[in-house]
Order: sequence, then structure tokens, then C-alpha cells
Amino acid sequence: MDIRTTFSGIFESILQREPIFKSKEALRHSYTPTELPHREKEIRHLANILAPALKGETPSNILIYGKSGTGKTIVSKFIARELMNTGKKLGVPVKAMYINCEITDTKYRVLANLAMGFGAKVPFTGWPTDKVYGALLEKLDEQKQTVVVILDEIDKLVLKSGDEVIYSLTRINSDLKSARMSIIGISNDLKFTSYLDSRVKSSLGDEEIVFPPYNARQLEDILRQRARIAFKEGVLDECVIPLCAALAARDHGDARRALDLLRVAGEIAEREGDEYVTEEHVKRANRKIEEDHIAKAVKTLPTQSKLLLYSLILLEEEGKNITTGEAYEVYKKLCKNLSIDHLTLRRISDIISELDILGILRTRVISRGRYGRTKEIKLEVPIDGIKIIIEDELRLKV
Repeated sequence: MDIRTTFSGIFESILQREPIFKSKEALRHSYTPTELPHREKEIRHLANILAPALKGETPSNILIYGKSGTGKTIVSKFIARELMNTGKKLGVPVKAMYINCEITDTKYRVLANLAMGFGAKVPFTGWPTDKVYGALLEKLDEQKQTVVVILDEIDKLVLKSGDEVIYSLTRINSDLKSARMSIIGISNDLKFTSYLDSRVKSSLGDEEIVFPPYNARQLEDILRQRARIAFKEGVLDECVIPLCAALAARDHGDARRALDLLRVAGEIAEREGDEYVTEEHVKRANRKIEEDHIAKAVKTLPTQSKLLLYSLILLEEEGKNITTGEAYEVYKKLCKNLSIDHLTLRRISDIISELDILGILRTRVISRGRYGRTKEIKLEVPIDGIKIIIEDELRLKV
């Protein structure tokens, strides 16, 4: 049978389904709404710090902390947009630039992105960083404006590449003649400044703002606001938003998680041709997000951690009660088969604790009488999917 005949018109049939969404983008992390419920205090605080930019003065540098999904990024982007709009109305030249340091994670890339954002022609690689810095200075002074640079996930940049670029940017005003720059650093890590050199820490942390987690009621308000934009009227069962909020509140008050749950639940319902989004769709969305989260976590594990996890999977498939010692013996055999040096038992015990923190496994210490104490290990993830990921990642043939 000709596959072209079999699937002829497949997209037309999908497009003929009655849509549930009006604007799915309203549930994306990248969407910045015109109102931000339950972040009024933080918005006012940030606005007060940045207001001097509208008088041609240099605002203080700011560090923003908070767990994932507490509104740090969206509030910073919201304020940056308002700052530029107000500057335009007043005829005051102000510009804001956003950089995600998880992606733009080296000194060269940060400086090159900034320079290109102001019109400099800088190659993606190849120049000395001093030359890129010079090109940035030249373009900033040409435009004679106050610039606010948002460095999101700034801790990722520092952990990978050190704090030299942060030092350069916090000292840039001494090299500028006609322009001024202020830095907003955003981090999920409250201990972030302990990684910084003392001179960088004093320059960057002029002001600090901590964003608390949302509670379930606050998450409901956020979801209702977005749902009015995202969905057609009347397609959400009344339990859907409270359930999404409750599940996300349990996960440290993460608004991103709440929005993902609502969006994925809607996608499942729409894909299956259902007229309404129900509690069952939310439960399925939660399982899917959990599985995706676990898969991502496993893929980013170091090779030795993947090998240990694979050893645990092999033992679980045999139906055994897994202890640290048994896992270590299987792990060593895997390392030998792959010609990889194995780690010490102590280091493997540390990795087991790390996997416990990630929620991939659960451990409890048991006494073996005169043989001492050991950890009993139980995997908390669906092993079939994780096994395939590790085999694919490490090209295992076991």
C-alpha cells in the first residue's frame, strides 16, 4: 500500500478538530502578561531601584534569588519592558537586554551577545575577549543611553566559566564615557555569592531581592488569569485549575510547573478530540511531565552515575533487595566490560545519596548486626524507559 495514499489529508483531518485553545502561548514560560498577580511588592521594589535610569542616572546592580517558578524572570522582563516604554514616552534613552546564562555560558558569548545587541559586528568565535569588550564599549558610547542587562541563571555562568565576565560588566561604567550599565543577576541558588570573588560580590550585590514560593491559592489566581487568555470559554472543568495549582504548590510553589500542567492537560484533551479538559487529563499531564523531568535528569547525569543507575536497574529486574555493596559489585563489572576505571565504594555511596536527592531512588539505612550497616535501595522511576535512555546514551550492550 502506498503510504502517501494512506496518510493523504492527515493534517487536514487534524485541523478540522474543534480547538480548545485560543492562544496556547499564554501558557508558555516565554509569555510576559500585562499583569503579574502576587508579585506587586517585588515589582515596586525593582521599579524603585531602576527608576534612576529615567533620570539619566546609573541604577544599582541587583541580585534576585528564589526557587524555580517564583516569578523572577517574568517580573524582570516585565519591569524591563515597562522601563523602556516609559523611557520612550519621556524621551530618555533606556534599553534592556536579556541573556540566559545557561545557554550563553562563557565570557566571550556574553560579551559578543551584548555587543551584537547594540549593532557591533562580532563573530561568534575567534576574537580575543578584550577586542569584543572594546567593540561593546564603542557601541554603548555611540548610543549614549542607560542599559540594564538581565543575566538569568547567572550562577550557571559562574560555575562553568568563573566570575571574570561579571567583574568586567560591574566595572564597565569606569570605561564608558557617554553610556551607563546596570546588571540584574537572577539565580535559583541562595548560596550563589559564595562562589564569587569578594570584589565581584561587593560590586554585583548592591541590592538583593528574594522571591518567595507561591502558595496554592496564589497559583490558582495566576492560572485563572492565563486560562482566560489561553482557552475558549467553558472548556475547563471546575476542578482543573485547583488541581494544577495543588500539584504545583506541592512542588515548591512552582508557577512554571502549574502552567505546564494546564497546557499539557489541554494538549492531551485537544489531541484526543475531547470537548473539555478534565481532572483525568491533568493527572495524565502530571505523569508525562514527571517522566520527561526524570528522563532529562538521567540524560544529564555523569557517565559514572549512569553506570551505577544501570547497575541498580539490573538488580531490580532480578527482583533482589538492593544494597550498596551489591550495587557496587555489579557497577564494577560494568566498568570492567567497558574498560572504564571504577570509583571507590565511598564515592559510589555519595552518588547514591545524590540520586536520592534527585528523587530517582529512595534509600534507608539498615543494620546487618555484626556485619555493620548498609543502605537498602529502591528505584522510584519506571525502569524500562530509564534503561533504554542509558543504553542509548552509553551505547551499552549488556
